[in-house]
Amino acid sequence: MFGTLKHKGLTLLIILSSLVVGCTSTNTEESQEENDWRNIRGTTQGTTYSVILKDPNASVQKEALDSILHDFDMVLSTYIDSSRISQINNANDSTTVIFDDPSEYFTTCFRTSSHISYLTEGAFDPTVFPLVKAWGFFKEDAPVPSQREIDSLLEFVGFGGDIHNGVFTGKRVSFTKQNPSFKLDFNAIAQGLSVDILAQYLDDNGIKDYFLEIGGEIVVKGKNPENAKWRIGIDSPKQEKDKRVLDKIIHVSNKAIATSGNYRKFYVKDGVKYSHTINPKTGKPVQHSLLSATVVANSCADADAYATAFMVMGVDKAMQFVKKHPELKLEIYLLYDDGKGNIKHKMSKGFKKYLK
Repeated sequence: MFGTLKHKGLTLLIILSSLVVGCTSTNTEESQEENDWRNIRGTTQGTTYSVILKDPNASVQKEALDSILHDFDMVLSTYIDSSRISQINNANDSTTVIFDDPSEYFTTCFRTSSHISYLTEGAFDPTVFPLVKAWGFFKEDAPVPSQREIDSLLEFVGFGGDIHNGVFTGKRVSFTKQNPSFKLDFNAIAQGLSVDILAQYLDDNGIKDYFLEIGGEIVVKGKNPENAKWRIGIDSPKQEKDKRVLDKIIHVSNKAIATSGNYRKFYVKDGVKYSHTINPKTGKPVQHSLLSATVVANSCADADAYATAFMVMGVDKAMQFVKKHPELKLEIYLLYDDGKGNIKHKMSKGFKKYLK
């Protein structure tokens, strides 16, 4: 489990009786084809994971997936006191923490985060945790922080500044923080990275067709059990009680998908609505009209991180960013409030191919 709060808005849409109630086909060949599919489920990172895969040889076992996810948590979970990231965060003094990183989970997460933070000019920032905590998104009835408190915390927020330094030598990490108040929280990218790591494991085991999801972060490869592209539903901000409402359904394969939104994660204090998306530059919740950002990318870490960054940027800047950086191969679908209570959407040009 990681630190900052996130809202996920993606749903797998698939109908296959053998995955739910067992095989009912009378055709032997079709029956065998359906029985090649398996559904592995479990818990991790304070949420659930699900893998639907075509695996006739049962080469992938739940125990192996759980082991990978456990090792990942021992590096990047802020809820495990003995994790590598907790060793850094819990240090009470300006200090250097040195550790081996044989899996390179920390190294990969840090370097990818650094690159995305640079490209987004700080809209994506894994050091924003103290601000999220100060705004009370981890406890009820927290007071709204004063401007003085926000300013004091902003001194320790900044992923590319001088308040920390990471040196990576082979598979060894030397991380220095200049002040005990500095803390890392990779929640906005780590879950996506864990999906990528499991996806690589499936690839290495020869799995060609699969759906892989952890807490709403998704990678899909090949075809679904209906021999078609995978169908993923994007939630509508206008949800009904006890019923999930979809805004769009996309048809996608060999891609990663992530959604970040703020229409479910907020609180109201003295008549003011505070979104859980914090702008790392101002130290305050964003006030623009963007409700959710869905990103299709080549890696789930990218989809996860950029979805968060776009929620900070807002509609226009997010659209401009994607157009400015075609090399990133990002496609986005944004839902926003037009100011009159109507939900509108904008999408990148390449996103249209996922709609049918």
